[in-house]
Amino acid sequence: MPQAFRQFLDSYLEIWRTCSFEEMKALISKDYQAREVTQNGIADYGYSESLEGWAQGFNFVKSKEAKWDVREIGIVPLGKNECMAILSATILLEGQSPLPANLFFETFRFKNNGWKHVRSYTETGVPVEQLNGLFINKTTVMIE
Repeated sequence: MPQAFRQFLDSYLEIWRTCSFEEMKALISKDYQAREVTQNGIADYGYSESLEGWAQGFNFVKSKEAKWDVREIGIVPLGKNECMAILSATILLEGQSPLPANLFFETFRFKNNGWKHVRSYTETGVPVEQLNGLFINKTTVMIE
């Protein structure tokens, strides 16, 4: 299972970086639940709001000819069929990151012969400098 999750996560990150909405949509569980913390408060949302957010984000990046800077900070096995990926993401405009980053705690579950994105917790507006060089043991993922 560890290698299968590694391959899945690499694919997930590539889908994000290339703004492939249909592929991203296929990876999100219908019972997806999320919480996002912003300067304005806390928002809880589900599957359809998530799809709306991905569509807006991908459209913004494409319209500005920008790029996603998505970085893996670490992987935490949560159980037999569940892993959490800790990621940071920001948008690069003309090679620069004028926007703060978001810190994502993304939970994926293996079900029906594939990994699905089931939960997310996001801290928005994190200064990019705070995340440079930050990582959690990325070398080993043990799932029993």
